[in-house]
Amino acid sequence: MKGAANMFKRMKEDIDTVFDQDPAARNSLEVILTYSGLHAIWAHRIAHAFYKRKMFFFARVISQVNRFFTGIEIHPGAKIGRRFFIDHGMGVVIGETCEIGDNVTVYQGVTLGGTGKEKGKRHPTIEDYALIATGAKVLGNIIIGENSKVGAGSVVLKNVPPNSTVVGIPGRIVVKDGVKLKNDLNHCDLPDPIADRCSEIENKVARLEAEIVRLKSKGATEDGN
Repeated sequence: MKGAANMFKRMKEDIDTVFDQDPAARNSLEVILTYSGLHAIWAHRIAHAFYKRKMFFFARVISQVNRFFTGIEIHPGAKIGRRFFIDHGMGVVIGETCEIGDNVTVYQGVTLGGTGKEKGKRHPTIEDYALIATGAKVLGNIIIGENSKVGAGSVVLKNVPPNSTVVGIPGRIVVKDGVKLKNDLNHCDLPDPIADRCSEIENKVARLEAEIVRLKSKGATEDGN
């Protein structure tokens, strides 16, 4: 009875978290029936329970069914804390050795993955109150510190200290302990190396064309003399 009471208490806490994080949530029935992120978390708890008992086949079956219905792939070995919120959720991938603290939020398209075939701890640790924005990739055995934020579309390959904001490819810290650093970027103005290179080539071509015009003009003047 105590176990069932704790289970329903955790489920209610999950529903309350949705209301805290999503202003679009209107009522509990809607949240319970239509929020794929919530379904994914509940299914993961079942899969993780099988995983801890070394019933890996059943754990993976539940995980795959979860992925089929929600579009969210959480390996049954991942450790997830309380009040975890997945907003929208389609395309979210969470690896086997990933550890997620309490009050963490991730958005659609986020990958918490590995970088190779190494054994042991190979996925990120996300500490309490962290936020991983849309499409961000956090890869390898790294730590995203408490209360830190990863900007949309960023690729993070190194540890992020607490109370920081990281954006870009590769990710770089633009805010630390509330102080903006010199290389600050808006989330809507993330680095685009291809566009930067094209712009550099265009500038070189423009300079060359200007030089050609100058030389032609100089040659015409000399011929006139």
